[in-house]
Amino acid sequence: MANKGFRLGIYVFKDAEIIDYAAPFGVFSVARRFEPGLDAFLIADSMRPVQTQAGMTVWPAYSFADQPDFDAFLIPGGFGTRQELYNGRLHTYINNLPQEVLLTSVCTGSWIYGAMGLLDGLAATNRKEPDRLEASIMGQVPIDRLADIAPACRISRARVVDSGRLVTAGGIASGMELGFHLLRRAGLGEDFINEVARTMEYSAAYETYRNDIEYFGQ
Repeated sequence: MANKGFRLGIYVFKDAEIIDYAAPFGVFSVARRFEPGLDAFLIADSMRPVQTQAGMTVWPAYSFADQPDFDAFLIPGGFGTRQELYNGRLHTYINNLPQEVLLTSVCTGSWIYGAMGLLDGLAATNRKEPDRLEASIMGQVPIDRLADIAPACRISRARVVDSGRLVTAGGIASGMELGFHLLRRAGLGEDFINEVARTMEYSAAYETYRNDIEYFGQ
């Protein structure tokens, strides 16, 4: 079991992808039934409702100004990441986080770390399957856009890429695997993670993706 509590702060913003933030939150929600020291919560720029993808509105538990303590910070993907690339308040908040805080993302959330230069010299991933617009001549596959945003980053096609402080996950549903991997980074063993996956009736899928992790520079 974990030697201390492990808290995951999940950033929510306008048009964040629902599964990107809900899947890792759900993993922690089930896991804390077995290890009460685990916690996950939503954080936003300010303390007001946030309309995420498809009109789903959520209330954050904290704002940036509250400066909550956490062990990992997660940026989901979604259409809204296109605006977050230019959100100076978010970038300042991230830059001011303690060095021991893990910086994590699901899907196009890694664009933001790339735009900030935080992926330079590291490996990272992003969504590999385009939607209709991205697949057209007017668009670009998200993982290819990451390569353009962060040319000094080595692009990986793994489902989860652990580059030390920076941990990125691929497409929308990979938030499940990121959640499980963060349990691993919290010091919890495979038996514990297997039990969480079993309880979620996710064991077969977890077996498929269990080893689809690239460790870079470790």
